[in-house]
Amino acid sequence: MQTTITTRHGSLEPEEQRYLEEKANKLLKYFGRLMAIEVEVDHQKNDWLVEIFVSAEHKHDFVARSTASTPTAAMDQSVHKLEEQLRRYKEKIQNHKGGVPQGGSGPNHG
Repeated sequence: MQTTITTRHGSLEPEEQRYLEEKANKLLKYFGRLMAIEVEVDHQKNDWLVEIFVSAEHKHDFVARSTASTPTAAMDQSVHKLEEQLRRYKEKIQNHKGGVPQGGSGPNHG
């Protein structure tokens, strides 16, 4: 899996760069079949915009963006949004793979 971090307008400290990369890689624990994660950081006047683009297998793409006073805070917010998207997607595909039928709870006893 490939993780890319690019910065438009402004620059990141090495610790910030490391933090963003570690946070991005933690998305794998929510969905292990990610192909690529791209993080774009943009310094805009007084705020930082962080956009995360995630490509999963079977051409499913996920996007989250957040603005905050620091790049790490914006990253935290974006990662949280993506965690929710990935969790919902994973539940959706697991439910379609032959689990309990929709609206049912298994065989009736009685």
